Amino acid sequence: MELQIREMEEADWNDVCRIYQHGIDTNLATFATSCPVYTDWDRAHLKKCRYVILQEKTVVGWAVLSPVSSRCVYSGVAEISIYIDEKHKGMGVGTKLMNHMIQESEKNGFWLIESLIFQDNLASLRLHEKCGFREVGYREKMGKDKYGTWRSVVLMEKRSSLNEFN
Repeated sequence: MELQIREMEEADWNDVCRIYQHGIDTNLATFATSCPVYTDWDRAHLKKCRYVILQEKTVVGWAVLSPVSSRCVYSGVAEISIYIDEKHKGMGVGTKLMNHMIQESEKNGFWLIESLIFQDNLASLRLHEKCGFREVGYREKMGKDKYGTWRSVVLMEKRSSLNEFN
């Protein structure tokens, strides 16, 4: 399976939204209840470190960073979102994209990437752990899902391995 990673473009939005909507539909990936319009999504995510992974010119996954705070002392800390097309899960796509994102985030000055993952999203927890994230916390009843059920999340983080950040 030949995979290519490139920067996300606005023209990728339909594929990104399709993959995101599937994550929403599983009720394992996000508190969101529907895919937003592009302009709202664009405003909520950092402009740098937006990537799609393609197989034969088809977007099969994406990853982006969101700011965790507007305070300047947290400028090198971001939250990662990563979504893989259902048909391509378990094939190494997520690992390849996650490792790429980690490298690119370090090049762009990020010293810490964090992720909030539903406690029952075992595949995502395993992916993050495989890529060097460690569990640092648990947030009980963080929010209600689309069915009104309180959901708890696991907080995982990956510190940069670059000497300049240690």
